[in-house]
Order: sequence, then structure tokens, then C-alpha cells
Amino acid sequence: MSKSSAALAGASREPAIPTPQLSVWQRLQIPVIAWAVSVVIRLIGPTLRTEVIGVHNAIQIPQGGEPAIGVFWHRCIFPAAWIWRQRSIVVLNTVNFDGQWTRRVIERLGFGTAQGSSTRGAIEGLTTMAAHLEAGRHVGFTVDGPRGPRYVAKPGPVILARKTSRPISVFHIGVERGHTFKKAWDLFRLPYPFSRTVMFVAPPIRVPADADSETMKQKQAEMQTALERVRDLAESWFQLTEEERDRLRGEWREPGLASRL
Repeated sequence: MSKSSAALAGASREPAIPTPQLSVWQRLQIPVIAWAVSVVIRLIGPTLRTEVIGVHNAIQIPQGGEPAIGVFWHRCIFPAAWIWRQRSIVVLNTVNFDGQWTRRVIERLGFGTAQGSSTRGAIEGLTTMAAHLEAGRHVGFTVDGPRGPRYVAKPGPVILARKTSRPISVFHIGVERGHTFKKAWDLFRLPYPFSRTVMFVAPPIRVPADADSETMKQKQAEMQTALERVRDLAESWFQLTEEERDRLRGEWREPGLASRL
């Protein structure tokens, strides 16, 4: 058995994580919510027009490339689920009520899932994610999930990057027209049909395998800064003039590569 096959076999045997007790009403809601959300994504997703800025930084796009650790804020999970669909990316998914219907939705879109979160099953989740990386699969984190604080990155991706020597790929997706759920902890953004969107992808962040505690703090700060930068650029993109957008395209472009999906 090859190393990647052994890693994939290990990834398929996830460590058991205790799941919270759900009421009968909650268990009944899970398939209904999952179905409804899947329908909304499949209706709106194909109408979105996405421009990618910094496409050469997106390690996840080329087929057969180096596996990467995708990192983004929970706010833009809707367009992210559509843009990165059908790539077998494995996402860390909480085991609570929201996580159980979310798991059904993202698996229908071609994602894999690893069960765990910062509050329940963190070690088990990272262990499973590491196995998927060793097997050649990309993985992803909503890095301020599952319940915040909003825009505060948790250390899981940096820990995983040190353990696996795989790069962290930070991105954010801005939406021109959509509805913001202002009472939601993440200020979740739902795009309107036919909206334009923009995805900024930051240069990869690498963490040495022998990184000490000080280096880990530096890399955590580097990831937090990158997340804030791409968020600010993507969220302000559609308020800029075309001249300002062209200037940013030039600053983020690598010659010879297409900048649209």
C-alpha cells in the first residue's frame, strides 16, 4: 500500500467524537434544512459572476498540485461553497445541530468533511485533516467558526501547517449585491441572484516543521493579517472606481495567468 493510500485509509476512519443530544424536533429539522439550503445554493450559485484576484496564489485551483489548507471567514461561506464545489476539498465541520445539516449540504456539493471544532473534538478533527492532506486532498477551515468571535482566527490551520508542512491559502469573497444577516454572529452575507462577486487570494503562508512557540505566534499573526487584508479588499471592491480596481488587478496579477473563473 502506498503512503497516500495508507493516509487516505486512515482519514476514512475518523476518531469517534461525542455528538450532543438532539431533540426529536431537531433531528426532524436536519434533512429539511439541508434540502432547502442545497436548493438555494444550486439556484443562486450558477448565476454568480466571480472574478479572482491573485489567482496564481490559489493553490487549490490547479489539478494535481500541492495540497493546501484553505482558510476564510465564516461570513463568506455561501459563495465559497459554490466556487470550491466538486474539488473533494475536506472541510472541518462541527458536530452540533448546525454542523449536522451543514454537513449534508456541503457533501452534496462534492466536499468531504472531518468532524470537529475548536470547542469539541479539535484534536481529532486536526488528526483527520492531516491524514487527508497526506493523501493529497485539500482541506478548508472557516477559521472564526463555528460561533466566533467574528474575524478572530483560531490556531488550527497554523498547527496543521506545522504538522504537515503544507501551505495555508487565505482568501475572502466579496459580494456586490446581497443580504447581510445583521443579527447573525458572523454577519453572514447571502448573494442575490446574478450578483457579481470577487475573491481575493493571498500569497501562501508556510510554517516550518520545527517552528517554536514564538514562530507559531508570528505565523498566527501573519495569517490574521492576511485574512483581514483580503477581507477589506474584497468587501470594498465594488465601491471602488474602475481605475482603482485596475490598479489593484495589476498589483495582484502574475503575468500570463487568467484572472477569471
